Amino acid sequence: MFGFRRKPSGRETVEALHAHIVAASRDPALFGRDGLPDTMEGRFEALVLHVLLVLRRLRALPAPAAEVAQDLVDSVFAHLEIALREMGIGDFGVPKRMKKLGQAFYDRVAKYDPLLDARDPEALAVEIGMRLEMDAAPARPLARVLLASEAMLARADLQGILSGPLFAAAAAAKPEPVR
Repeated sequence: MFGFRRKPSGRETVEALHAHIVAASRDPALFGRDGLPDTMEGRFEALVLHVLLVLRRLRALPAPAAEVAQDLVDSVFAHLEIALREMGIGDFGVPKRMKKLGQAFYDRVAKYDPLLDARDPEALAVEIGMRLEMDAAPARPLARVLLASEAMLARADLQGILSGPLFAAAAAAKPEPVR
């Protein structure tokens, strides 16, 4: 009867975190003529990188951060499965595609993790470009956003991650147009 006064459950909190990550990874300033391709591959790359930033910070925090990290990964893959079904992939094809997405996700985590540790935006942009079969130049704004966002996340505790702004503004990382 008075559901509007109840506190959000852990699941709702993780879903809200997931929604925030998705919104940041879909920021139009990251895509387009001077950015990533606005394709499934480009969006997947941006999503993986934003999720990775949050997972990296959660790894550094005390319990229950590890549980939140696992719940976040579960949420990401549940939403990817829904997206596959909405694209018309049938029941028999979904598990095979999910396995490929899982492998792609963890492969990217293994590749991007040391690049984020090195805090080298050019190396990060080169790797993103290779993943998307393009030059590094369109990936540079995303690389700058990621490193700035990681600096923001480094100051966040678990409550801050679950409630606050996590990512740097993508528009600020775009180069000024040449006139």
